[in-house]
Amino acid sequence: MDAMVHQGIETIEFTLGCISNTASYLRLWALSLAHAELSEVLWTMVMKAGLGMNINKYINPIFLIIAFAFWAALTICILIVMEGLSAFLHALRLHWVEFQNKFYKGEGHNFTPFSFARILNGQDDE
Repeated sequence: MDAMVHQGIETIEFTLGCISNTASYLRLWALSLAHAELSEVLWTMVMKAGLGMNINKYINPIFLIIAFAFWAALTICILIVMEGLSAFLHALRLHWVEFQNKFYKGEGHNFTPFSFARILNGQDDE
């Protein structure tokens, strides 16, 4: 009977782990999809508008340079920050979900920060 209860608990833990990993990957996928859509929106609304202007052959390059500068600034401010967020979330997911589920046991000793005062008072454990 004890083995059946233990196996039931293991099954529940495995199922919850699979659901958690799937949700974590879906979060990364959603961020990637948002990045692609924002890139498309920025290109359509800024650069296509700049390329489509037909005012004067001398004024068009000036508007195109302004449109490119605006597009580049938005791209750097929004999309590059989103890529950094995506990389951060992926690293965080790897540490928390993958590492904690597979390897971490929590059987070590308590962390005590370094302190010169503790060493001088002879309270150092080591």
